[in-house]
Amino acid sequence: MAKLSACAAVSSLLLLLLLLSAAAPPKIEAVAAAASSSYCSIFSFGDSYADTGNNPIVFRRHSIAVNPVMRPPYGATFFHRPTGRQSDGRLVIDFIAESLGLPLVPPFLARNDDRGFRHGGDNFAVGGATAIDASFFHRDDPPGGSIFPLNTSLGVQMQWFESLKPSLCGGNTYKGCKAFFGKSLFFVGSFGANDYLLYMGNRTVPQVRPIVPDVVATISIAIERLITHGATTLVVPGIIPFGCAPPVLVSFANRDPAGHDPTTGCLKGMNDLVTHHNTLLREAVHGIRAKHDDDDVKLVYADFFGPVMEMLTSPAKFGFEDVFEQCCGGPGKFNYNPKVFCGDPGAVTCKDPSKRVFWDGVHLTEAAYRHIAAAWLSSII
Repeated sequence: MAKLSACAAVSSLLLLLLLLSAAAPPKIEAVAAAASSSYCSIFSFGDSYADTGNNPIVFRRHSIAVNPVMRPPYGATFFHRPTGRQSDGRLVIDFIAESLGLPLVPPFLARNDDRGFRHGGDNFAVGGATAIDASFFHRDDPPGGSIFPLNTSLGVQMQWFESLKPSLCGGNTYKGCKAFFGKSLFFVGSFGANDYLLYMGNRTVPQVRPIVPDVVATISIAIERLITHGATTLVVPGIIPFGCAPPVLVSFANRDPAGHDPTTGCLKGMNDLVTHHNTLLREAVHGIRAKHDDDDVKLVYADFFGPVMEMLTSPAKFGFEDVFEQCCGGPGKFNYNPKVFCGDPGAVTCKDPSKRVFWDGVHLTEAAYRHIAAAWLSSII
């Protein structure tokens, strides 16, 4: 099959279990040196933790002129220019692609109506995306309410993938697609952080908790749909401990009756919400895996929470300092100012992003993503 000839096929190592322990991850260079892949492409769904450039395109299509992510210093560490990634450099998915010998996964919306196989795959993730459809969050909007979230939910991203699928698999048959997608690595997430923070509104953390099963169910349905399309290797990331993120610490403290965790300094209720999500998601992944045990499906849960918490609680091990101080932002506590975002006039950037965990608030630095990628990759070699 002509499409498969472009695959970066080396040895037939399969993706087994992603590292879930609290041990310090190895350096990514050591992992990458040993990594080999039978994958020809990566297909990614998610939010800003995986978006490689769709968000600015969506903004333009909605005639939203202001998007700080397309201004310096975004991208300065590696790309030396803004790329649409909400970081100073590469994301986890970039490090994984590099380590598997694949090109960085391009944003789907940059295709400009061209169809067909692209070596490296397609990234459908969009910064700001929710798992649950956007209409859920707009149902109680007052006249003239916020346009966010935009219509880029997991369901919409699945529609984009399904519109592209016939040009990838030749006749669009299950057998043909399974042969092609069997050589592809699928990332489903992360999803959930935007759902919970948007739904928070004037609610408290306990009032948000009831939608967690709906978010996890939406992700589970997407996983099942991808399997019916022929996907055989799927990675499902949880979400980061956003109860530790500078904007959340500043803006949501009064919504969290549990207050600050005396051990970590993070908002306890917020992180309990994240843990609840991650626990249900992990259980869902295990259930779907058991259901497809005889179908040659490899389905794994990827821990985002544990590696980030370790960087925050043992920063010296990773070379980090001032872990709650975001690298780029406006004047204020933790270098966070709700009126001055990274990329805005008046924003201040730290001298060395490699010593910070948080880049612009809820998003991480390239240095932090590098450690997370190393933890995940250590289980594929």
